[in-house]
Amino acid sequence: MFSNALKSFTSNISSNYTLSPQATATSGPWKIHDARKKSTGKAASVFIFDKKSLEPHSGGLHVGGRMNAASLKRAQEDVLERLKKEASSLARLRHPSILEFVEPVEETRSGGLMFATEPVTASLAGLLQDKDDEEKAGGFGGRTSRYVVEEANGKGRRRRELEIDELEIQKGLLQIGKGLEFLHESAGLVHGNLTPDAILVNAKSDWKISGLGYSGPPENSSKPTSVAPISLSEVLNYDPRLPRSVQLNLDYASPDFVLDSNVTTAADMFSLGLLIIGLYNSPHRSPVEVNGSQSAYKRLFSNPLSLPTQNNNFLSSQPLPKDVLTDLLPRLITRRPAQRLNAREFQQAQYFDNILVSTIRFLDSLPAKTPNEKSQFMRGLPRILNQFPKSVLEKKVLPALLDEMKDRDLLSLVLQNVFKIIAAMPSGKRSFTEKVIPRLREVFLSTSGAKGAAPERDSAKEAGLMVLLENMAIIAENSSGKEFKDDILPIIHHALESPTHSLVDVSLRSLPVVLPVLDFSTIKNELFPVISVVFSKTSSMGIKIRGLEALQTLCGGTPNQIASQSDDFSGVVGPSKPKQSSAAILDKYTIQEKVVPLLRGIKTKEPAVMMAALNVFQEVGRIADSDYLAMDVLPILWQFSLGPLLNLSQFQAYMALIKTLSSRIEQEQTRKLQELSSSNTATTAGSNDFMSFGAVDGANGTDATSGEETNFEALVRGGQLSSTDMINDSWSSATSRTASSSTTLPSHTRPPNPRSRSQQPSPAAAFSWSTPPSASPTQHSSNPLAPPHTTGGTIPPDHTLSAFAPLTPSTTTTSMNAASASAFSQPPFQPATPGMGMSMNSMRVLSPVSVNSPNYSQPMQPQTRAYSQGESVNWAAAVAPTLASGGGNWAQGQNQMNTTAQFAIAPPPSQSQYSSFSIAPPPVGSIGASMGAGGGLGMGRGGQQGQQTQQQWMGQGQKQGLDKYESLL
Repeated sequence: MFSNALKSFTSNISSNYTLSPQATATSGPWKIHDARKKSTGKAASVFIFDKKSLEPHSGGLHVGGRMNAASLKRAQEDVLERLKKEASSLARLRHPSILEFVEPVEETRSGGLMFATEPVTASLAGLLQDKDDEEKAGGFGGRTSRYVVEEANGKGRRRRELEIDELEIQKGLLQIGKGLEFLHESAGLVHGNLTPDAILVNAKSDWKISGLGYSGPPENSSKPTSVAPISLSEVLNYDPRLPRSVQLNLDYASPDFVLDSNVTTAADMFSLGLLIIGLYNSPHRSPVEVNGSQSAYKRLFSNPLSLPTQNNNFLSSQPLPKDVLTDLLPRLITRRPAQRLNAREFQQAQYFDNILVSTIRFLDSLPAKTPNEKSQFMRGLPRILNQFPKSVLEKKVLPALLDEMKDRDLLSLVLQNVFKIIAAMPSGKRSFTEKVIPRLREVFLSTSGAKGAAPERDSAKEAGLMVLLENMAIIAENSSGKEFKDDILPIIHHALESPTHSLVDVSLRSLPVVLPVLDFSTIKNELFPVISVVFSKTSSMGIKIRGLEALQTLCGGTPNQIASQSDDFSGVVGPSKPKQSSAAILDKYTIQEKVVPLLRGIKTKEPAVMMAALNVFQEVGRIADSDYLAMDVLPILWQFSLGPLLNLSQFQAYMALIKTLSSRIEQEQTRKLQELSSSNTATTAGSNDFMSFGAVDGANGTDATSGEETNFEALVRGGQLSSTDMINDSWSSATSRTASSSTTLPSHTRPPNPRSRSQQPSPAAAFSWSTPPSASPTQHSSNPLAPPHTTGGTIPPDHTLSAFAPLTPSTTTTSMNAASASAFSQPPFQPATPGMGMSMNSMRVLSPVSVNSPNYSQPMQPQTRAYSQGESVNWAAAVAPTLASGGGNWAQGQNQMNTTAQFAIAPPPSQSQYSSFSIAPPPVGSIGASMGAGGGLGMGRGGQQGQQTQQQWMGQGQKQGLDKYESLL
């Protein structure tokens, strides 16, 4: 009947759980497989017993003869019943120190058994065997553990982290003591076979009692129980046909069982003493080894020297701890049951009196503590966490703390300890991913209340979130990019959108840690939009500054730590080391189209905000295009730099950036134009020549040697050239040719300029409306002072200043030629600068003499011929017939004439000053100021200054001659 009931559950575990293909541990006759429930993904362990292991080996025959098949079958059935009893006992008993039962026992297709429990790591027997192998191989690290975890989903294998140190032993023994107390006092049972195989270590590193196949009520017990008493006569007899793992282990049995045939709770305490010796012994076995023989056991206990006592170090090959040797074992390994400690007294032994064990004990009873006790415990726990072994922190302390995260009042304190543990553990990444992240999502991302309604502020939850954000570096180090994006980034978004400014501030400060973990797409599309919204909508100046630091980080910069720690918001930043800019996290398009508009929209002009914005602009200037900087960034910088609250140093910081960006723009634009001009030189050369106003052969910009000498004015009027035109044309040609060979006056011959001594006369432009004279190529190249052969012409009134040669000293000492005599028939020049203000009509009206005057036309012909022959002639004698009686006096002082006088046409210089007769451009202080102020040739303020300068340079005689010259004008 019982067999039929088992068959109904045959496929329950195998169909609902995914099992690892290989066993990960053993416990007596059971093979333990890691498993995971398919519906929930919850981990578990499945214990499987193979009935084939009961088949006798070749040596399993009685010494005396043939095998009794019936008795063997009955023995095998007894073993199965005992194993079923073990599983059923676990199902009935519920205690933290008793292995937790999950799925009831089932019968497999091969006739074996299987049941499921909480996840376990190994049995204590397996741990001790692994430690023996480790010590044989040369100590820790000499041989890898044979306990390897195979993931239930088949995705990989990993080595179990198994340790047995002093604290692990103390913690485990204390838990075993609690379990025995429960069995003895509450359940009214004797374990009967307390061995290392009966103790399992779960995933939290807790030691759990199992192997209850030999359990039963003690003798003379008055407590009702459904468990049958132990039949010592049956269990003490060793059957060689059966495996030793399914029989009572006499090596850990109490003399109460073997010698006295008494079933008492004290027997379990004697077995516990032998187990403690085995933990410290090497090899890690019981000091009593009888190989299942009762006779050998009796002989050993009949000899006092062979008994484990304090005098012989309890037969341990390794030194025992002092408290174990002097206090604990003497009250456990004793022949009289009444002298032994009971389970409750065992837990109060001096051996367990230390801070670490007390902490473990407090953690075990933490749910029953008051809120005040819990709070005090959490505040003091960080001081001793570094004293715990890493395995205890990972498997015992951390899970206990995570269970307490459901208490909102303790959330911040619990998280402080959790992150301290994660940072201390070498396997912190796995623990954080598997244990901590699910709890964080559950606490901070759980939705409550109506959908769309604003959640109520929870100060305790916000305090916990603050701790999480402050430990973002630990989170980023112990989580992958995908885990961070899926699980942690939503929590950061939640903090950024919080109305609490402190949370937003800490979230923005954590960006330098967060950004390296995330990919570009996530930063641009998920994180940056949230930051931009917070920055644009905040009313807090502190958040505004923190947002600017975040933008600086996104652009590749590193926020100034001094500025970020400033609380006065003055914007004054002390000297700091130069910051190393890294590669921009955002792309150029996002920076130009999204970040800069955010900066442009800043309304406040507080110095701290302005200086934080300056740091962002520095990164933008490193990335953005030069034309974008010129058109969009520089105007914003100028606007911010003129803020009314900035001091001198802050303004200078802005100006330094403006100059730097301007210099970059200039350099890049210059380089572009140089590259363009070098590639297009042949194409643009002709147009550039005609658009420039440099010196060109011929007065009209035409080649004088081409043979096409055409007067433009005669051409457009349709008339013929007159003799007067010939004179004027000759004069124009002579002056234009003289301009090409003249240079600037030496500094000792130039009159001082009252406005600026650094201004130099601009080169005379050769573009002119006058008709170029006809000259042969030989004359033009060999003697530039030779008179041209003209056919006559007129000089139009719009002759500009560019037709005159610059005021430059001659490179030769040639005499004045005949072309100098025709200079006075030239109309006054048109000012080259806008300030001179002379119209074309006024130039025509103010012509000094008529072109038909006989006084100027007649005397010029013979002297023109004399000059063409290279004769040296006195300029004063040449012009004497054309001037009145004062002309001689004027000629005597012409060598010292001031060129800054207020006359429209400066008098010709002497031979020592000029190489040929040319009309110098007017200085700025005299003619320019006079014409600009008066609108014509009237004397203004500049003219008066020029007159004063003239009087300083001229004598009385020269002034009288000039006065008569002015009367002609």
